[in-house]
Amino acid sequence: MEIGEMYEGERIRKPELYAEFGGLDVPRKFELVLVKPMEEVQHGKVEVVGPDLSQLQVGGAYPLGILIEVAGSKLDRDIEGVLERRVHYFTNYIEGVMHVNQRSDVWVRISKKSYDKGMKSLSWVGRALMLLFKRSLPIVEKIQITFFTDPAKVDEHLREAVKVYNARDERARGLTEEEVEDFYSCVLCQSFAPSHVCIITPNRMGGCGSISWFDARASSNVDPKGPNFPVKKGECLDPVKGIYTGVNKVVQDRSLGAIQQISLHTLFDHPHTSCGCFESIAFYVPEVDGVAIVHRDFKGPTVNGLTFSTMAGHTSGGTQNEGFLGMAIEYLRSTKFIQADGGWKRVVWMPQQIKDRVKESIPNEMRELIATENEVKTAGELREFLRSKNHPVVEKWKELEKAKEAQTAREIPPETLPAFVPAGLEIPAIGGGFKIILKNAKITAERVIIKREDSKK
Repeated sequence: MEIGEMYEGERIRKPELYAEFGGLDVPRKFELVLVKPMEEVQHGKVEVVGPDLSQLQVGGAYPLGILIEVAGSKLDRDIEGVLERRVHYFTNYIEGVMHVNQRSDVWVRISKKSYDKGMKSLSWVGRALMLLFKRSLPIVEKIQITFFTDPAKVDEHLREAVKVYNARDERARGLTEEEVEDFYSCVLCQSFAPSHVCIITPNRMGGCGSISWFDARASSNVDPKGPNFPVKKGECLDPVKGIYTGVNKVVQDRSLGAIQQISLHTLFDHPHTSCGCFESIAFYVPEVDGVAIVHRDFKGPTVNGLTFSTMAGHTSGGTQNEGFLGMAIEYLRSTKFIQADGGWKRVVWMPQQIKDRVKESIPNEMRELIATENEVKTAGELREFLRSKNHPVVEKWKELEKAKEAQTAREIPPETLPAFVPAGLEIPAIGGGFKIILKNAKITAERVIIKREDSKK
């Protein structure tokens, strides 16, 4: 098999698939890099614990754990997350192998073509990874790799991996954007999304969920010419939305002008772009003027009738689509979590699994007001649920209803209307005629139908 940058971004579709590991249909998966003492690493060792490629059924989906243990005189545990993210980078250099996501969301596909050419074992992938790690990062002096495909072994090591992930994330939570001079960027995924430039701050981990501010800083120091580099913040234009002149300049340069501005903490005004590796999506629900959240492993439709995979098409690819934001689960724990949109007071729905996972970060007064799939299935049911709980978004509804009912009112101030007007919204006439002011445009009529052609109109 061949190894090189020409295979980066290669997609393996269902008809071309020999076997896949992890992904949406397999809950057991992880990848973990650990720095170990020299004497604990047997350099060059590759082991497959469980069924290997030649023992699998064509087209099947299987559990997978990738444990990479490294040693080196200049390595310390602060670099683990950085090396772990390189697994995504390097695996996609291998002909006939596709790698998406990270940590416990990993998804790997092997093509029929590569299997037929002789890739009968995962050990070939391990050998390729060793070669790439050693050539790209000389500080890695020794490396051994274990692939787990036995479900029991994957479960066992997954529990330990999650503890390591949590410890890394906890370290970054005590720092704020105001306390640092530089942010960091990651362009690791530009082979998949050329206009995507990830901005990593103490309050906003990379959308993939694997690179914190500390990780990006360590990566930049170890590999100055690599995918992570410092970003001068510049002037803060909006501390609530998180808009910085320095960030905008880097985004413009690195996206070749495709993206002119990003806001770090909102879904609506130039939201942060995503590649495709994000752990979750925050999306706007116009029927209730609220924000819902869904993660990659959630099955079936959400309250807007769309699945995660469908909405991922509106969220990925390095484009900016207001009302959709790809993000890490860890961002839900941030003190700046979509603060420009109301933060947790704007969240109306999320899967029970994620609600349980971040429960301690949800304000006490909001925990029972946010619906899950156990309470509601549709936008209509969600509206009734929120009304019964007197969710904060209900106050906005009341303000709009009062404005509509005021017979003497001649104007409806824009602040009483939803921030994001849904397509086909019809406002009946009040007292024979009235004015609506939207973004400085005045419309006078007995009946007005507002149709949104795009998010800026």
